[in-house]
Amino acid sequence: MLDAQRIEYLVTGSLASSVYGEPRATHDIDLVVAMNAAAIAPLLEAFPPPEFYLSEAAMHEALATNGMFNLLATAEGDQVNFWMRTDTPFNRSRFARRRREEVLGLSLQLPSPEDVILAKLEWSSRAGGSSRQYVDALRVYEVYGVTLDREYLERWARELSVADLWHRMQAEAEPL
Repeated sequence: MLDAQRIEYLVTGSLASSVYGEPRATHDIDLVVAMNAAAIAPLLEAFPPPEFYLSEAAMHEALATNGMFNLLATAEGDQVNFWMRTDTPFNRSRFARRRREEVLGLSLQLPSPEDVILAKLEWSSRAGGSSRQYVDALRVYEVYGVTLDREYLERWARELSVADLWHRMQAEAEPL
């Protein structure tokens, strides 16, 4: 749907870290999207009630505030969180580095493993040291360690103020 509407997106959160690291169950999908008001009507048409709940007002508010809105599958209780892409250097970088990957028969736009690690460390830092976010980052590091772009990781860890978590993760990781 997003591809058909030419909405740029990036799968983030636990789905992205599960693809590259340790799979874990989740009932939500987190997307960072670069969309405008013209995308609202097609999204509402694609996800009609009563099968789905999608608030037009929440979509407009998310666009106005660079916030987020949710799409809920009413029967299953699953949800998609749409986070508006902010114009930060890190978001520009991770969008430029995203890649299309096949996941369970779906073609998805995913961040690089480095960007998953950095985003998870940033969320861990924001969430007061969330161990779940940190462990997600650690598992991606343990899978991809020797192939990761260390220079990129070092640079962004400093810029995102997560260098302490990045260095801790390297020290704690299982041998590669």
